[in-house]
Amino acid sequence: MPKMHKPDLRSGRGAPANVVPTRFNLKERVADGDWLDEREALDGGAPPLKTTVTEEYPKSILSFNSSPDLPFDRSVNAYRGCEHGCIYCYARPSHAYHDLSPGLDFESRLFAKPNAAELLRKTMAKPGYKPATIAIGTNTDPYQPIERSYRITRSILALMVETSHPIVITTKSARVVDDIDYLRQLAVKQLTGVAISVTTLDAKLARILEPRASSPMTRLAAVRKLAEVGIYVHVNIAPVIPAVTDGEVEAIAAAAAEHGASSISWIPIRLPHEVAPLFRDWLQVHFPDRAAKVMNHIQEMRGGKDNDSEFFTRMKGQGAWAELIRTRMKIAVRKHGLASSKWNVRNDLFVPPNVDGQLSLF
Repeated sequence: MPKMHKPDLRSGRGAPANVVPTRFNLKERVADGDWLDEREALDGGAPPLKTTVTEEYPKSILSFNSSPDLPFDRSVNAYRGCEHGCIYCYARPSHAYHDLSPGLDFESRLFAKPNAAELLRKTMAKPGYKPATIAIGTNTDPYQPIERSYRITRSILALMVETSHPIVITTKSARVVDDIDYLRQLAVKQLTGVAISVTTLDAKLARILEPRASSPMTRLAAVRKLAEVGIYVHVNIAPVIPAVTDGEVEAIAAAAAEHGASSISWIPIRLPHEVAPLFRDWLQVHFPDRAAKVMNHIQEMRGGKDNDSEFFTRMKGQGAWAELIRTRMKIAVRKHGLASSKWNVRNDLFVPPNVDGQLSLF
């Protein structure tokens, strides 16, 4: 059995430890005031971990991919790291590339790109630019708490409205309704869709699984608000965790339909690189009675490993357990009149932006 890391439980945080990445031969580090908060004992426990944000100004913002598993070829990530703290987040390993831990660092040491919309404007203004759907929320949530002050996602949406450019959003935050004005303008032209992830309907479970994300019912309320004004809303049960959340598939599908979602899908849990040991530690802290069972099921659908990174199977899973969930989802989709596929957006209305244009965010 893999060795469990010493727990470093922090109030309002998801990761039970700050696992040091080993893929890049980094040395073991000792926590100090320069890396973590000052470690003053409070009733025998660690103090709350403060969130810090570092601004960075990259030279490009649009990332391209050729993955056959993804329905888009380009994306924008305005932030790095995510304060939601979802223990299962497949993006956690991205922090390792910057000598930071995919554990607590990922959810507390954040990076913001204030010039994202400006960079995107310059890219879209180039003579050879060809419009296609931009995805946001692929590697970090565009509506995590710091969006409230930075408004980077909102500035990107303003540019989409100005240029009639298609954009789709994935989030697990009800804060997406703050931009319902821009989203509605895009929806009228069939230029957008919003995917809201709902992992569980159990508020208590959500608090330890995804501690700083919107509560499940708040997310469903956001589904309703968006759908009521004509915005296409997709609910993504992502991820489905065997022996933890898999029993809720039908209930989430019913709730999605009740709140106005047009379609629904699911993705089995993915545990790339450092996410696997973090998730194992989390299981030992919160579900020690079934930790082995959960991991056995995960390995069953991942070809005997903790994770499957192969195209075509990484997003679907394999084996009896994955096939059972697929069958249950098909039945639920039919029962509640939902579609199983996401939106179709247009890309034929694009108008190149004015490079010197400035838009109000309010």
